[in-house]
Amino acid sequence: MSETAVTPELAPAGTAELAVVVPVKNEADNILTLVGEIHAALSGVTDFEIVYVDDGSTDATPQRLAEAKARFPMLSWVRHRFSCGQSQAIATAVRHAKAPIIAMLDGDGQNDPADIPAMLARWKAEPDATRDKLLIAGWRANRKDTSSRRWASKAANAIRAWALKDNTPDTGCGSKLFSRALFLDLPRFDHMHRYLPALTIRAGGKVESVVVNHRPRGAGSSNYSNLRRALVGVPDLLGVMWLMRRSRNPVVEPGQ
Repeated sequence: MSETAVTPELAPAGTAELAVVVPVKNEADNILTLVGEIHAALSGVTDFEIVYVDDGSTDATPQRLAEAKARFPMLSWVRHRFSCGQSQAIATAVRHAKAPIIAMLDGDGQNDPADIPAMLARWKAEPDATRDKLLIAGWRANRKDTSSRRWASKAANAIRAWALKDNTPDTGCGSKLFSRALFLDLPRFDHMHRYLPALTIRAGGKVESVVVNHRPRGAGSSNYSNLRRALVGVPDLLGVMWLMRRSRNPVVEPGQ
């Protein structure tokens, strides 16, 4: 696999209905288990693809992805030559995806792929006129994290909800489902994945939260600390508040 970062043009439509996109950095020991779980959860449910982006890993993640590709041909993956952050890894994965519907998972194994079929069914139940601007957001009602991380997340969610009015109890959950077209229409910046509900509302869409399973990390350690999240969170929040205030969603009517 080439070490060159890839920034393709928009991928053409493919035969898969759903793409499961997974950004990873130094998650070698979680690759094969999670890919196998995605395959088990979606086989017989829909035609699907799995798209991984290795965000500059320094462990055996590329080797494990190559092994997974040999076992699961619906898997494709690309690599950032150097780490660009989770939001850019998600964007790269979505751009590489061919399916019109995107399901997003974190690569540490804490998000359960078994939740995807119900999220997909809820998305499909939306009327045709509004479906493409619907975001289904996972809600970790019973989190399997340390107490410090749970409290930090609770505080961050409360501040964000007050500031952005995004009506979403858990924006940090990696389990999300949305149309590829919606994501590609959103503004992109570092850490934007934490603000997908607010950005969806800004784009004239709506958000529905559904309770999902949350599990202990499969292996390895998190790439983010509570302090690091807090340090980047304040300027990010102010920036998204500015974007929300400056947004306009015109009602377009046919010409005479």
